[in-house]
Amino acid sequence: MAECDSRGLPISTDSPQAAGQYRIGIDLLLSAWPGADDTLRQAAELDPHFALAHAALACLHAIKAEPAEARARIATAQEIVARNGSPREISHVAVLALAVTGQSAKALESALAHLDAWPRDVLILSLPLGAFGLFAFSGMIGHDQARVDLCERVAGRYDADDWWFLTYRGWSHAENGSVSRGRDFAQRGLERRRANANAAHAVAHAMFEQGAKDEAETLLEGWLPEYDRAGMLHGHLAWHAALSALERDDPQHALAIYSKYVRPSASLGLPINVLSDTVSLLWRLQAYGHEVPSGMWEEVESYAGSRYPTPGLAFVELHTALLAAATGKHAAAVDRIKANAQRVADGVLPAGPVVPAIGRAALAFANTDYAECMRILEPVAADVARVGGSGAQREIIEDMLLLAFMRSGDSAKARDLLDRRLHRRPSQRDARWRGQIEV
Repeated sequence: MAECDSRGLPISTDSPQAAGQYRIGIDLLLSAWPGADDTLRQAAELDPHFALAHAALACLHAIKAEPAEARARIATAQEIVARNGSPREISHVAVLALAVTGQSAKALESALAHLDAWPRDVLILSLPLGAFGLFAFSGMIGHDQARVDLCERVAGRYDADDWWFLTYRGWSHAENGSVSRGRDFAQRGLERRRANANAAHAVAHAMFEQGAKDEAETLLEGWLPEYDRAGMLHGHLAWHAALSALERDDPQHALAIYSKYVRPSASLGLPINVLSDTVSLLWRLQAYGHEVPSGMWEEVESYAGSRYPTPGLAFVELHTALLAAATGKHAAAVDRIKANAQRVADGVLPAGPVVPAIGRAALAFANTDYAECMRILEPVAADVARVGGSGAQREIIEDMLLLAFMRSGDSAKARDLLDRRLHRRPSQRDARWRGQIEV
């Protein structure tokens, strides 16, 4: 009997055991749960000619920023699938090959074409949908809407209780502003599969967008202990808990969470999460007027230098710019800004001029030249979405602009921005800042 994946698509393996491990491994991968690598490796070992098992391992290596391993696995998958793959499998491996070798624009185009033919190919559907996915890092300003459009286009092809599709349909709607609808989908995804870090993450983001910090803290206090620290989102979910503590003006609790779970020496998360979570939390602490303990910035600086020594993704550049400015490495910051400006001129930085602009604004902010920070940042504020990531992650740039308004004495603009944020969701921090302006 022909073997199928977890959504009923045929897979080319004669080994029921390999097929079983593949189905389990894909579900672990899609739920950001530990064990996906061992399980998929077992599938490939049980049937060395199982192309999709090698391709899934390539995808996992790419997610973990292990490019050499990703390239080796996808080369194996390509060689096998060319000999005995179905048209769907050949296309599946081709899309993943583009994605794991850094050809993001072509990968996105190919993934969308593939999904027109095989909308239930869940691993391919996952590629455009994440906070660090192909849509998010495409440089599109409307990538949140694009995710919703894609989900709705294929929704009729998924079971109503498909835990993974509920998760990402919910995530997509919440990030695009339909927060209540998105939270409902994501919570249903979490209820159907509790061992699903992506669902807990999607619900936490929806709660952030709703200003439901107490609910977010309750969720994470109850759920996070069930998640092994080896899980790729463990440190990032702890970062959400630290943000909630900071929101209610409890910097000591935020720092305690940071020290235990988020800092580079504590987190086993993905490098891009470790960099962005550490920089953004320390930057917020410092910008909000709290002291950052000695050695914490230096630890992040050392980590960033080892992981991201040269310019790369716009989302990474945002955080390295904040890091260099906050730690006083202004010469290095200027070099990075020039490099990114050249990348924009060369047409190889999809997010465009907003990236070097954020670098210049961060430097002005660090130099307490708030008027200059406003002058640079205000015209490009609407383009910040182009760097990718989530709304919660990008809010740090809006915070920078808001604090620049407040500290330069432009109360009218600060009040207007705060009123718009408070109209969108409650926030103890924003209410405190609003009160300071009134005084």
